[in-house]
Amino acid sequence: MTANSLPISQEDPRCVTSNTRQLNVQIAQEEVYNFFVEIVRKLPPEDVLREFKGLFIDGLDSEDSAYTPGIYSIFLDDNEQELCNTLKRCCYIIINNWKTNRKDKYIQKLVNLFVNENLKININNPSGVKICKSWLENFVNSKDYQELKLFFIKYDALSKGHWANRYSSYLLIDQSVNENNPKEQQEAARRLSKQIKEKFKFELAMYIARSQSAVSSTTRYTNPSILGDHVLRLIKAIVLKRGVFSHENIAHIFIKQTQNQTLEEFKINLGKYLFFSVENQEIVETWRQQFADTLSLWKTDYNQKIITKELLLRSCNRAIDCLTTENGKEPSSLFILLLNQGHSLTLVIILLKIILICKNSRRHLETRIAHLIRFYEKYSEEECKGVIYFIEIFNITFAIHAENVEYNLIKIEEQSSNPQLDLDGYRVFSQMKVDRQK
Repeated sequence: MTANSLPISQEDPRCVTSNTRQLNVQIAQEEVYNFFVEIVRKLPPEDVLREFKGLFIDGLDSEDSAYTPGIYSIFLDDNEQELCNTLKRCCYIIINNWKTNRKDKYIQKLVNLFVNENLKININNPSGVKICKSWLENFVNSKDYQELKLFFIKYDALSKGHWANRYSSYLLIDQSVNENNPKEQQEAARRLSKQIKEKFKFELAMYIARSQSAVSSTTRYTNPSILGDHVLRLIKAIVLKRGVFSHENIAHIFIKQTQNQTLEEFKINLGKYLFFSVENQEIVETWRQQFADTLSLWKTDYNQKIITKELLLRSCNRAIDCLTTENGKEPSSLFILLLNQGHSLTLVIILLKIILICKNSRRHLETRIAHLIRFYEKYSEEECKGVIYFIEIFNITFAIHAENVEYNLIKIEEQSSNPQLDLDGYRVFSQMKVDRQK
């Protein structure tokens, strides 16, 4: 079977009812999806590209006034969104397979099929073709097309172009949880996001090991962050919080102490837990009060209910909203306050403490980070220095506390006479944990 042989209905849409038209669209879509599911498994990528191009692009340069490309005939009754949905899902059916089989280089060729001179509207094109071309132009200028492009950006080239490209793992997570996206897109986004994060964790561990070694700098791994060698002191400061007073131990104690509490009690204690042990308690009290005031107004009709796993998750998600973005569109007042006062690390540690008591909130947190990136990406890198610094610290902190990497701080020199802890006298050692069950 080829794209040209797909049994797409050629019935005149003016002769059928609205329900029948919709049914025809759904039947045609399923035929197209099944077609690409079949050929992407059997044919070489070049042939898959040829079939895709034959179905969606070839024929749009026709000047025949009576001609409308086959697949477009079912969408011409004001159904642009359905065409967009069909294009998206076909692309992700192909991308998912190629990602799984390591044929990534063809993904860019697929996405670039829409950058085609023949797709520009020509005054000699018949009206039907003009409509088709305008829809494809709208698709290329849409968020959907920008999301497609994330799947062929090389990880090593993320630092090039727009600053937001460096943080595509979060934008991909946002795609993966969006139920309006086709399942193939959600799965592809989930896989690629995980791949990018795993690569960052590995490169960070290798950079730390090599940068503390006496071996020539020519063998050093590239620093995956943009913080320069300052990142080492930052990592030491983060890893230092270990032992009895580690974030993990305090989180464990908090979970035990808040069992069987009411939601109202839990909300009060959550604020105390999150802002506990933060330096400069006078400033912290202002933040804690603002946080408490916001959280106290949430779900007041549930205040007397005993905290459950579901309420814990929803409470932690709400706390994340208070600290990042409450509506997914613009940053919260507390997020702006903490960043403007130069407390990015404090904010990241508070967010980490939330995840340590509720790991299931991790995806919600990463989605909110994506929303912040989307809000700030319209500004230049110079204007977003504070936000970028926050995301860099976030990346490093959560890489350090990842489940498959263990970091330890080892004292190698006696402390100097300086009463403050001399971090230069310590080295960071990282070890990749092996999953024995695999």
